[in-house]
Amino acid sequence: MSAELAPPTLAIDVRGLSKSFDGRVVVHDLTLQVARGQIYGFLGPNGSGKTTSIRMLCGLLKPDAGTGTCLGFDVIGETDQIKKQVGYMTQKFGLYEDLTIQENLQFVARVFGLDNRVRRVGDAIERLGLGQRRHQLAGALSGGWKQRLALAACMLHEPKLLLLDEPTAGVDPKARRDFWDQIHVMAAQGITILVSTHYMDEAERCHEIVYIAYGRLLTSGPIAQVIAEAGLTTWAVSSAAGNSAEIAQLSRELAGRPGIDAVAAFGAGLHVGGRDDAALERAIAPYRENTELTWLRSQPNLEDVCIDLVARAEAEADPRNGKAA
Repeated sequence: MSAELAPPTLAIDVRGLSKSFDGRVVVHDLTLQVARGQIYGFLGPNGSGKTTSIRMLCGLLKPDAGTGTCLGFDVIGETDQIKKQVGYMTQKFGLYEDLTIQENLQFVARVFGLDNRVRRVGDAIERLGLGQRRHQLAGALSGGWKQRLALAACMLHEPKLLLLDEPTAGVDPKARRDFWDQIHVMAAQGITILVSTHYMDEAERCHEIVYIAYGRLLTSGPIAQVIAEAGLTTWAVSSAAGNSAEIAQLSRELAGRPGIDAVAAFGAGLHVGGRDDAALERAIAPYRENTELTWLRSQPNLEDVCIDLVARAEAEADPRNGKAA
């Protein structure tokens, strides 16, 4: 695919990317377009192929099949050019805890042979609000401040694309919110950001999401579109007496009944979902006669949709259903 053919509004434009390891297909036929300056959240169960997908999209891992561009460069033949414009932040803190914030950033800048190192380090410190802590040892920082330092290191070479692998795991809610505020500032400046996350509230802060399970892309798009296209009807049920044992028993009874595609605990109650509204109504009708239970129609949320997607993917991957695992 020629780099000149890539639309200028797209940071990533790939078709049919696939990858196997030791004969096991990890990602199958991934086709995706990512607009420049957008935040894309990658969701899916552990081992679903999220990280492998992200690395292929950005030229960090060569696919077995497929074509496409990243930042206008071919993901197969021009990976060196792509890598120069990508910043990668891993889940695990990887800088030196016995160096200060400033020393860590200076070291990274020297290792990568960056020009204008003093300016770059100063800009990164200023951008991430690290000025008052620049002389503090990295090992003495809280999880949230370590996160800022790691992000500052990713930004030293002024990348056009950021890859964030579960970046807020283990940090407190305020640090997570501050981090996401900064991410949106960067996106507004034209930086494209791919985020792997398990947090639904974080996914909802992305411009668009991508959901992957069993190596296949199941859905993508803005949150409202993903929820609407799921075609899911949801009921919320709770116990009038707050009886958790009754709710647990109800969950076991409802799971797998014809017309019910997903049952999940939400707070002290359950969300019960189905793709066939009439069949779902028939399935829950006997239980709605129980005066100890309160049933209310609810709007499906992203978590409802994700649970349903996983259930469908598991069913399709089950060898007993005639599908490949």
